[in-house]
Amino acid sequence: MNLNAPAPDFLLPDLNGKLYRLSDYRGQIVVVNFWSAECPWSEQSDSEIQNTSEAWKGRVFILRVASNAHETDEMLRDASHARGLDIILKDSAAQVADLYEAQTTPHCFVVDENGILRYRGGFDDRTFRKRTASRLYLREAVDALLAGRLPDVQETAPYGCTIARTGEG
Repeated sequence: MNLNAPAPDFLLPDLNGKLYRLSDYRGQIVVVNFWSAECPWSEQSDSEIQNTSEAWKGRVFILRVASNAHETDEMLRDASHARGLDIILKDSAAQVADLYEAQTTPHCFVVDENGILRYRGGFDDRTFRKRTASRLYLREAVDALLAGRLPDVQETAPYGCTIARTGEG
């Protein structure tokens, strides 16, 4: 999957069975965030995304994709409710994660209004050794697109919990 090229379209159900297609959000910036109910890094980014997304209301749509094979609907519902999240898409066979080459939770992808992938990578610049973020890459990418320009940083290494695909336990 290439940057500055069309983002792969996908169709996934939410926890209530409603279907969401990426291409239905043309005209808006979309954040595709590979997400986990169990990952503390995902939980931490959820809080920061919730705070930031208030300023993005109506201009940016966030699709959280749960791709861990072992996370049950109940686990996903409980975590999304506790974190105040509205839409969680279920990708338990990790087909969309594979399509996007997503490795961790969180692993963020930003798609512009025309369906072009403009950023992929980490939510911020934390690492195992660097526990406090000094840059919020996701916010920088979205804010650049909202300002009508390309992100200064278009790709970073994702950081978080490894997505557990089918058969990986």
